[in-house]
Amino acid sequence: MPSQQEVKALNTSPEENSASTYTMGYRENFRILLSRRNAENCAAYLLPHLQPGLRVLDIGCGPGTISMGLARAVEPGELHGIDIEASQIDMAQDAAQSGGHANATFHIGDVTDLPFEDCSFDVVHCHAVLMHVPDTSAVLSEAMRVLKPGGLIASRDMFTESCFFEPGDDLAAAWTTFANLLQGNGGHPRLGKQLKGSFLDAGFVDVVATASFEHFGTEEDIGFMHGFVIGWFFSPETVGAAIGHGLASQEQFDSWRGMLDAWRTNPDAFGAFSWGEAIGRKP
Repeated sequence: MPSQQEVKALNTSPEENSASTYTMGYRENFRILLSRRNAENCAAYLLPHLQPGLRVLDIGCGPGTISMGLARAVEPGELHGIDIEASQIDMAQDAAQSGGHANATFHIGDVTDLPFEDCSFDVVHCHAVLMHVPDTSAVLSEAMRVLKPGGLIASRDMFTESCFFEPGDDLAAAWTTFANLLQGNGGHPRLGKQLKGSFLDAGFVDVVATASFEHFGTEEDIGFMHGFVIGWFFSPETVGAAIGHGLASQEQFDSWRGMLDAWRTNPDAFGAFSWGEAIGRKP
């Protein structure tokens, strides 16, 4: 989740003068999406590098759905999660307690100013964090500071131009509007495929980049994806922001809504979010 650095927030109404705003927000439909994510399907590229006894920091941990798997992988080592949103930390703490993860601790804090000592972690992990933070270099600098020499940084971020609905070529403009909303909030809609360069620029070495898709192909998944997009992208808040800032018109949203409904009932329906991943090492 992003820091509170001042930026123009496009997912508020045009009349509001807002500080930095997390583009996805904290509404229930997005929390449901997060609940589908775990270490196995979002951090598979990192899990082989984890072992019992390591000390891991999960920055922008949200409700901790990925953190739980990371904590399990390093037991009896420690998992620390940090997020700027108190409600997310409350959920993460509840999840750790109910899941019996005594080695997991969660903190409220800014990912660009981490409240941890230098050289205090073996691994720093983040999922869909750098793409939302205006100053990614500040986050990477802090990750470098808190990592031990030889420690690993791992990140997974989206690159929106390869996300898709199929059939749905006419919905490509809707993805562009989402990318513009993200960029208007100071985010980076193509960061997933730029992670390798970002890590190298920050001074990390032995950087390995990969990519994966979060796919929606079963009837249940397609119904979920349809409901999620309706609940977030077509919400009054998002539509009003896009229209107010000249990114799209009401007519376009109405057309996209019809296309999405048609996609939902098409037996050929398939869709995916595209993600880039990278692991680097502190010298």
